[in-house]
Amino acid sequence: MADDEPTRAARLLDAQAKAERLFAEIEERGLVAPGEGERAVSDRVRDLANELFGTTRHWHKRIVRSGPNTLKPYRENPPDRLIGVDDIVFADFGPIFEEYEADFGRTFVLGDDPVKHRLRADLAEIFAAGKRFFENDPQVSGQRLYAEVERLAEEAGWELGGWHAGHLVGEFPHEWIEGADVESYIAPANPTPLRRTDKAGLRCHWILEIHLVDREREFGGFYEELLTLG
Repeated sequence: MADDEPTRAARLLDAQAKAERLFAEIEERGLVAPGEGERAVSDRVRDLANELFGTTRHWHKRIVRSGPNTLKPYRENPPDRLIGVDDIVFADFGPIFEEYEADFGRTFVLGDDPVKHRLRADLAEIFAAGKRFFENDPQVSGQRLYAEVERLAEEAGWELGGWHAGHLVGEFPHEWIEGADVESYIAPANPTPLRRTDKAGLRCHWILEIHLVDREREFGGFYEELLTLG
C-alpha cells in the first residue's frame, strides 16, 4: 500500500537531501579529476553512495560525461573518455533510498575557462527561473514549461540538449510503470497539466532537468532536482 501524501513528500525530500550530500562529497573528495575515466568516476560514486548510505541500487543508468560527451542526451551511450585538465563534466545519478527515487545532476568545471563557468552558473539560474514559472502557473502543462525552459536557454545563449526537460519521480520503480508515455515528461508533446494525479491516483511529483549545450564549442552542462517539492 502506498504511503500517504505527506509521507511520500517527506521521503522524496529525504532522498534528494541524501543525493545532495552525495554530490557534495564527490566535490569534497575530488572524485572528478583530470586523467580519470568517466566510467571509473561513475564506479567510485556508486561505491561512495554505498559507503555513505548503503545504497546499492540506482533506478536509471549512472552517467558521468565530459567534454564532447556532455552534448549527448541521456539515451545515448558515448564511449568512455578521459577527463581533461580544462574540462567540463556532469554527473547524473538516480540512487534509491528506502524505495524512493532521487534524481540529481550537477556540473563540474575544471580549470578557468570563463565560458564553461558561465554555463555552470546559468544552469542553476535557469533551473530556478523554470521552477518559479511552474510555481506561478497552477495549470502549467509539460508543453508550456518546456517552452519556457527553451526560451530561457536561448535568451542566455545556449541550446537545450534533449527532447524533454524533466519527468515523473516517486516510489521505485516508477519508470517501469509509466514506460515511454509522453505524459510522464516535461516535453513539447505533453499538453496535460503537471499538477495532477498519476494512474495509481497519487499526486504527481516531477524532476526538472536542464541540459544546456554549446554545439560550436562542443560542450554542455546539466542540472536537475525536484521541481514540485523543496
